Amino acid sequence: MTPDPTFHAAEYKGVRVPQSPFLTDRRIERIAAGRYEGEEIAGALSVVRPGDRVLELGAGLGLVGAVAAKNARPEAVLSFEANPELVPYTRALYRENGLDALIELRNAVLVAAPERPETVPFHLHRSFLGSSLTETQGRKNRAVEVPTEDFRTVMDTFRPNVLIMDIEGGELDILRHADLDGIRAVVIEFHPDLYGQEGMQACKTILRRAGFEKSEGPSTRLVWTCTRPQDRTRRPVGPPDPAGGWSTRILTLPDAIVQAPQTHRKSSPSGVTDAGGADIAEAAIWHGRKRGNRPFPAPDAVAEEIPGTWLWGGVLWSYFAHFIVESSGRLWALDHLETPPDGILYIHRRDNQDAGLNRFQSAFLAALGVDLPVRVVETSARVEKLIVPGQGFGLGDISAGTRAFRDFVHDRFGRHVAPDGGDRLYISRSRLGHKRGKLIGEDRIEQELTAQGYEIFHPQLHDMPTQIARYKAAKQVVASEGSALHLFAFVGRPDQQVALIPRRRSSATAHIVRHLESFTGASPSVLNVLRDTWQPARSKRKRLSAGEPDLPLLQAKLRAGGFIDAGPAWPPLTRKEIRRALGRHHVATGQTLLD
Repeated sequence: MTPDPTFHAAEYKGVRVPQSPFLTDRRIERIAAGRYEGEEIAGALSVVRPGDRVLELGAGLGLVGAVAAKNARPEAVLSFEANPELVPYTRALYRENGLDALIELRNAVLVAAPERPETVPFHLHRSFLGSSLTETQGRKNRAVEVPTEDFRTVMDTFRPNVLIMDIEGGELDILRHADLDGIRAVVIEFHPDLYGQEGMQACKTILRRAGFEKSEGPSTRLVWTCTRPQDRTRRPVGPPDPAGGWSTRILTLPDAIVQAPQTHRKSSPSGVTDAGGADIAEAAIWHGRKRGNRPFPAPDAVAEEIPGTWLWGGVLWSYFAHFIVESSGRLWALDHLETPPDGILYIHRRDNQDAGLNRFQSAFLAALGVDLPVRVVETSARVEKLIVPGQGFGLGDISAGTRAFRDFVHDRFGRHVAPDGGDRLYISRSRLGHKRGKLIGEDRIEQELTAQGYEIFHPQLHDMPTQIARYKAAKQVVASEGSALHLFAFVGRPDQQVALIPRRRSSATAHIVRHLESFTGASPSVLNVLRDTWQPARSKRKRLSAGEPDLPLLQAKLRAGGFIDAGPAWPPLTRKEIRRALGRHHVATGQTLLD
């Protein structure tokens, strides 16, 4: 029998229930009277809010999810139903009520246990209410194989904050293994006839330990509606992990509060809270293992109201290196949204920065194919709907990038730029000026590499497409350690040879190497050849350091790596050359960097 859309058998709270072979006269009467799944429906209506994302395990006839969707107006509902014979009629109910675009129904079983089989047997009973994953004695059952899906994957991709479960005993196994991070409310029916009183108490204990409190109004002994405070909904957030976790998830926040830094300090209270003022730690930028944006108290009033849907970009850096590494890390979500946002929302690194994008920022976004408006909150704002992706890229371990971020970059960055340039390229810092760190005697290195057929390339003198074209064309790249290598990593390939010459002892080198390895699929040759490191007399900032290379050693390493051919020996730098390059305001630190 196929679903008959021509008439409905019952109606409850605005939801029409089409006729189906699963509807008995008594069941129709109970639906119309509000007694069919009444506790679950009451619980769902008490906790589901506009903008919520609801995960329903055990859709059944579809009534619970449909009533919640019709009356509470969540953003989305994802329902799972194991019974393949029930699914066509459940879908018919959603269509009948115009909910098929809001509710997605999958014929599958969610598995939270670490060892997940591809399929599991589901035991069909004459009454669909008796069908379950558990084979019951004394009943005539017919087993069918049903595909499974991973609970954690669904949590990461769908991002629910409300969980509804009526899965005929399967709830115990889910709760024993599931990470409920992000879930604000649970509506659950217990089945002690399948796992005993001990099993039911185990379910309740797990929920209590996770911070959930039973709502007395809609709850009964066998059906609980429970919620937990906002600060228990998400566990404390640590540094972003390229392998997964919060760095791969997307939060959707209605009426989010965005606060910009109000001081010039390196780290200040700023970032995002939800509508209730709870800190959204996932919106903060992380530098290695340190959180950059600190929690802030909710302002008495916001400076501006921002309508529409905006993607949280995080902190907008004005410095090239930090911008491409730390202001891009959330843009991956653009490839995972059903509807593009109205724009990208940032806050500045510190106060007193210009509100608009500069030339290289605009060029970088254009190279990614991002043409959305960019808006900067200068003080505070309430945003009608803020999408907060995890930090998929940045400094520290996350410089390897999450899979989603790497895919985003590989699919988009510079894809319309054709290779243009020679086979050998040297990326130089020699024309960056005296306020930037450098390699002493880099002009000597340039002379020697020019004789070896290298183009001496100063990226800051060229537009973004030209830089990308050169990086795509080169087969061998030698570079003084610097931010240009981050840009190269976005378009680099495993068949390209890269040699990196560090100009200081710094964790920044490790970030660059990790970025190159993860994005290009090949490890660079790191040429540690510093005989000394020089520092400005009045500054300890490592980014201003000047490295003194051992040129004969550099020649030997480049020759051994196949980057140059045999040729005349490179003379070492003289004291006169070093002083001429540095002036009188640098001091030797005695810090070497040699293998």
